[in-house]
Parts: sequence; C-alpha cells; structure tokens
Amino acid sequence: MKSETTEVTLIQFKEFGDDRGRLVVVEEGQDIPFEIKRVFYIYGSDNNVVRGKHANRRTEFVLINVAGTSKVRITDRAGNQIVANLNRPHSGIYLPAMVWKEMYDFSPDSVLLVLCSEHYDPNEYIRDYNEFLKVCENGEA
Repeated sequence: MKSETTEVTLIQFKEFGDDRGRLVVVEEGQDIPFEIKRVFYIYGSDNNVVRGKHANRRTEFVLINVAGTSKVRITDRAGNQIVANLNRPHSGIYLPAMVWKEMYDFSPDSVLLVLCSEHYDPNEYIRDYNEFLKVCENGEA
C-alpha cells in the first residue's frame, strides 16, 4: 500500500483515557497512510543537536513525539518550508518521499518515534541539501 497523498499532513490519533491514564491508538491503513516496514525512535539528543538532514527518494515517514518535544523543519520539492512543533503524543506529522527533514530542539525527555514505509536502504538517501535541490529541479526521484 503506497500513500496517495504527496502533502505534508498533521495527523491526530485516537486518544482514550480515564482516571487510569491515557491511551493513543495508531493503526496502519487507518491513521498511517502506508504499510509500516520499519520503526525507530530517537532519544537522548541534546537540544542543540540536529538530526535527519536528508531526503528519501522512496520512504514515507510519520513522526510522533511520544514523550517530550522536538521540532522538524521540512522543505518540499517546490522549496516551501514549514516548521512543525511535535509536542503532543496523540499527534504526528506525515512526510511523503522527497522532502528534506531536519529534527532539532529536543527536550531532555524527548522520544521521537518514526514510522517508515520502507526498510532501510542507504542508496535512497539524499544527504546533501544542494543535491536534493538539484534532484527536485530536474524532476528526478
């Protein structure tokens, strides 16, 4: 299942709770617009560290700060840039393939969960911003 959207999208997940606490439900095919093939999380990053700094030719992502806070700066193929504050464990952001992403401003308790549409393949990463711009300009990927 490949996502039909090509837009960066904020996702609100179902949240349930009572006096025992909160529960957030995230379901492939319901909330996540792709088949989840890889999951990883980032924690222990100082607030002055910048993670990511790459684009992916095929992989789509959903980023969820399940604890603490962080920000992600996203640049799309047209050069539009937004900054998303990831500060609620019941919301995330969908990133289609071929967007540049930089995660930063991690709180000390930040745990950033990342859901991916593809298995890790270092050959599909673009790690140089100027190369990303060139690929976008040429309509590649």
